[in-house]
Amino acid sequence: MKMTQKFSLAALALVSLSACATKGFVRRELDTGLTTERSQRTAADSALSTDMNTQIGGVKSELATLKTDVAALRRDLTALRTEFGAKITAMENGMKFAFPVTFGYDDATVRDEDRPSLDRFVQVVNKYYGGALVTVEGFADPAGSPRYNMQLSQRRAENVSAYLAQSGISGVSLRSVGLGEVRQVVEGAERDMPGAQANRRVVFVVETKGAGAGVASMQ
Repeated sequence: MKMTQKFSLAALALVSLSACATKGFVRRELDTGLTTERSQRTAADSALSTDMNTQIGGVKSELATLKTDVAALRRDLTALRTEFGAKITAMENGMKFAFPVTFGYDDATVRDEDRPSLDRFVQVVNKYYGGALVTVEGFADPAGSPRYNMQLSQRRAENVSAYLAQSGISGVSLRSVGLGEVRQVVEGAERDMPGAQANRRVVFVVETKGAGAGVASMQ
């Protein structure tokens, strides 16, 4: 065999060995890459599953808390009905409470008999309406001039607001508004006429902040 043929055969053998070695290396690299990718995917799936389970657990916890709060609010509203004769009506944007706090003729003094209901109102607001705007609207019966009745109703609203503050209402903004003799409960009733005292009253409007926040008014 000639020398050149020997070199050719040797070169072919080297190329063949090199090709085999390259294929083996590539195969090992591919296997390693696939194994790494599988491990990364498994780890990512596990992390995603853990995160989803954590989020689901958080939502369930929030729902449980919400149900507990709603149940507590329902109990407190029921207590207002049974203890103070409050008439509560659900509205599209909140709830309306027929919850009378009234005054004597030509008087703006908070009556002793109304203090327990005002104290309970403070408890409910502090518990469920943190950050709300509480507006106290004062009213008068039609006796006297419209200007005087406007001033009298303003004093009534301010005195009730002062009592709420004194009773410990907190975390809310208080506003007092006198509306005079408008929105009479018993039309034309004044002084000692039947139903006149219902016209001499305050109304509580609780407005909560945020989108879709409810408004609860107590009349």
